[in-house]
Amino acid sequence: MFKRHDLAAGLTVFLVALPLCLGVALASGAPLYSGILSGIIGGIVVSVISGSQLAVSGPAAGLTTLVSAAIISLGNFETFLLAVMIAGVFQVLLGVLRLGVFASYFPSSVIKGMMAAIGIILISKQIPLALGYNQPDFWTSGFVQIFTSDNFLGNLVQFNSHITRGAVLISFISLAILIFLKQPKNKKFNILPASLVVVIVGIAINYALTYFGSSYALKTTQLVKIPDNIFAEIKFPSFSKILSNYEIWKDGILIGILATLETLLCVEAMDKLDKHNRITPVNRELVAQGVGNFFCGLLGAIPITAVVVRGSANIQAGAKTKVSAFVHGVFLLLSVLLVPFLINLIPYASLSAILILTGFGLTKIRIYKSLFKIGWKQFIPFIATIIIILATDLLIGVSIGLLISIYYIIKENFKESYDLEKTHHQGLDHFTLKLHSSVTFLNKVEIKNTLDQVPPYSELTIDGSTVHFIDHDILEIISDFITKAHDRHIQLELINIEIVETAASSH
Repeated sequence: MFKRHDLAAGLTVFLVALPLCLGVALASGAPLYSGILSGIIGGIVVSVISGSQLAVSGPAAGLTTLVSAAIISLGNFETFLLAVMIAGVFQVLLGVLRLGVFASYFPSSVIKGMMAAIGIILISKQIPLALGYNQPDFWTSGFVQIFTSDNFLGNLVQFNSHITRGAVLISFISLAILIFLKQPKNKKFNILPASLVVVIVGIAINYALTYFGSSYALKTTQLVKIPDNIFAEIKFPSFSKILSNYEIWKDGILIGILATLETLLCVEAMDKLDKHNRITPVNRELVAQGVGNFFCGLLGAIPITAVVVRGSANIQAGAKTKVSAFVHGVFLLLSVLLVPFLINLIPYASLSAILILTGFGLTKIRIYKSLFKIGWKQFIPFIATIIIILATDLLIGVSIGLLISIYYIIKENFKESYDLEKTHHQGLDHFTLKLHSSVTFLNKVEIKNTLDQVPPYSELTIDGSTVHFIDHDILEIISDFITKAHDRHIQLELINIEIVETAASSH
């Protein structure tokens, strides 16, 4: 049922989303209108299918690194759109096959590491725009390549001549406003969304500089430029290339996985903030996101996810149902239809300031401190994921982060599956090997080594009284040890352990 609060909340979310849609498209190296199209599809299409009452979908900062790399590697935006369509189909399949729960198996340390690395890359790529650099293309390569002689270091000599004082001024003031308005004690000043205030101030500063004929005034190339009629300028996917390049499919699946992770993390956060304790059906959400991304690829937009910033703004604005998300999409559509000339007054420097602070939000110092305090098992996968993503790419970084996490899980499993206790009685050493509830083949080497270290002329009890599952490999090791114990004069007692036939006993 429509709630009167939803119209006002939808307007508020629109004011938050408009600069973010432009900013994410800018950071992704995509046409700026494609970011607004994503917001429209996220609002109008996804909200209708989704079961979430409070989440709001649109282009996400967490995808910018992957999107910009994919556009560059695939050669053009039209080919990249095929990958977005594939990502959408992949998400729909995940939802239909009820695999939404798979995100729960990703270690949080790796996810946090991935988001932190994306934050660092996002900041690095916005610095040229914040400085008014006229040739920011050298920032489109990977993070490490930024510092090579061909890129940043090679441009350092002429760096001063490229800096635009007006852009630096707008960036500095924009960052100061954002930091000021985000302080909890300054909530009383939050009459309008902080990102909208920054955009208005940026437009006002550049207007004043231009009006007074200042040399600090921005060039037209440093302002947002979307077509007066974006529907006449939309680029569509190159369907003829769908089978020509396996990279299209790889990037599509990767976008689908990352978009799914970010969406499920967002809806989980929104559900926790919902005063009515409504739970989002995750598989239905994946179908909704998949349909949305399919249309994004089909209609020339960048991929979408459910986004925490928009969802939080939606809740704070008093939204009650998903009508607010739909309304925000309608407002985005009306803005590009009716007032594109106003959007074209926005300085890139204002958007870069918003994205720099967004990047800092993804890679907060307190995240590093928190994981460091928890211990190495969390901190090492986290920091390794960051370093490897920065040095290589997202897929390699996340994969190696996962492997490191799995290593720690296996290592912990070794410790928790059994205990060895030693006592001394009547001149004899007595050992008790206590097996816990589940003992798998992963414990094979450790248990074998432990048994081999029991000294001759001692007593050993292997206690399986509390075991619910014991792998056949472990039973074989214990059964083989019966002969070894006899030869080494070890008095062996087995409790609730099945003796099985082994290769050694059959000869």
